[in-house]
Order: sequence, then C-alpha cells, then structure tokens
Amino acid sequence: MTTRILAFAGLIAGTLAAGPAAAEVQWDVSIPWGPTEFHTIDAENYAKAVEEATDGEVKLVIHPGSSLGIKANESLRGVEDGAVPMAEYGMFQNEGELPLLGIEALPFMVKDYDQLRILHELVRPIWEEQLMQRNQKALYMVPWPSQNFFINKSVKNFEDLAGIRMRTYNANTATMSQRLGMVPLQMNNADIVPALATGKLDAVMTSGTTAAAQKYWEFLKYIYNTNHQWASNVMVVNLDYWNELTPEQQETMERIAKEMEPEFWAISEAEHGKRMEQLTSEGMVIEPLSDELKAKMIEVTADMADEYVTRVPEAGPIIEEFKARIAAQ
Repeated sequence: MTTRILAFAGLIAGTLAAGPAAAEVQWDVSIPWGPTEFHTIDAENYAKAVEEATDGEVKLVIHPGSSLGIKANESLRGVEDGAVPMAEYGMFQNEGELPLLGIEALPFMVKDYDQLRILHELVRPIWEEQLMQRNQKALYMVPWPSQNFFINKSVKNFEDLAGIRMRTYNANTATMSQRLGMVPLQMNNADIVPALATGKLDAVMTSGTTAAAQKYWEFLKYIYNTNHQWASNVMVVNLDYWNELTPEQQETMERIAKEMEPEFWAISEAEHGKRMEQLTSEGMVIEPLSDELKAKMIEVTADMADEYVTRVPEAGPIIEEFKARIAAQ
C-alpha cells in the first residue's frame, strides 16, 4: 500500500472516530401571544440562552402573534403534524386534543401558586407522556397570573351577571359562564379586540397581562379578581425535529429549560400586581368581589369537577390526591 493511500485511510479512520459534526439548526417557534406579553419575552430569552450555550448551533426564531398562521387552539396539532418545529401554547386552549390539559381550569379548585405547584407535580408526568404520544416533547411549563373578569359594567350581585357576553377559551370556562348566567363566546386571543371593538363582547376572562397588552381600558371599565381558575402554557418541540439534534444539543436545551422555568414562574407571580397598577393608571376600576357573589359562583360550579372526571376519568385520582395534599397542609 502506498504512503498516499495509507495517509488517506488514516484520515478516513480519524474522521469516523471523531463522529459526525454537530448539526446546525434554525427552527421557527410559533407563539400565539403578542410581542410584549411576558410568555413571548420568556420564549425569546430561552432562545437566546440556547443559541449562546450551543455556540450558535441551535437557533430558535420566535414568531409572536400567531404570525405563522397557527392559532392558539391549533398549536398542539400544528406541532404534532410538523407544520412548525416548535411552539409555546396554552394547554388549556388545546384540551379538545388532550382533555387532561384542562384540569387546571376547574373553577375554584386551585387557590394560589403554591397549590398550583402541587397540582403540576401530580399531573405533569402524565401531560408530558400524552404530549409525547402526540409527537412532541415538553420543555417547560409556565402559568398565567391570577385570572380576572373584565366587564363593561359594575357587578354587585349574581343577577348582574345575567346575559353578559363573556369571552371564554375552553370547555370548562364556557360551562362556567353558562352556570353564571352569562353567554359564553369562545375565541382565541387575537380575536378579542375586534370583538370588543364591534360590541360583540361585553366581558373577557383573562389575566391582567393580556388585558394590558390588548389595552382593555379602551373598551371595558371594571376589573374583578375572581381567581376562578388557572391556566398554563407549555413550550414544545416536534419529536421528528428533536431527534435530529445531537445528544449534546438535546441535553443543553433540556438543561436550560429546567434552569429557566423557575425564573419564568417568578415573572408570572409578579405580573398580576404590575398589570393591575398599569390598568388602573389607564382609568380602569378594580372592584372587590362581594363574599355573597363569590359564594354563589362557587355554589353553581361546584359539581363541574365531578362532571369533568366523568368525561376524563384519569383526572379522578389526580384531583383526589391534590385535595388530600392540600388538606394535609
């Protein structure tokens, strides 16, 4: 064998021993929320951290406002089908695809972030497995802040709720609105402002974050911190795309998601007070929810958890364990 052939063979052997070069990828990330909402900013910060940690090998391009054409309640299916490599979406808005994603939205079951952490501890492994079965991997999950009713009139008693056309975002919130005597109109975030502007809506249930981003003071006057349910978002990646990454890139993305998730929760916790100040500075009025009205709201929605378990039997043991954990505190 000539010296040239031996040298070439050595070069090939060295290349094979070194393994394949790290794949360089650039993925579009679909975000339903506007560019100023904290979930979008979280996603941008995650993307920046991933790009820096991988030395530019993995670039995530954030597209807010459903600009890729994937609506909030179409996000799970969009990632599953590979229409987009990644997305951050409201699990509560995609419970039609996976009903267990709606467990947080059961009225008045979870009181605060500490209780929400307990619920997530119990249900998250099941959520993650179900999402895997739908061809996507969950990277991080972050809740929206405390929920409110934003209404165009003052509400003093239960009867004042009758006939109010309320924006809802999943089956549980639609049922709750009906129980309260309101008219539920289910719609994605992007459809809210046009509906308010045309008078189609009288009220919106959402967080102060969305209310501030969409300038509700231009349409609505009164705020009631009902804290009636919780809603969380998830950042996911299509498994076909995920499997194209090197193990090192996968480990980096998972590690950064785990490290940043507590920071994102802390941002969420601070959002409610921050946005209430902003909304009131723009002329909106925060009115307390009377004890009588709150009690009536709880009363008329009390059996919704049982009805939910009938539809989603796997939720039963989770809810029982959650209530046991709360009672033991």
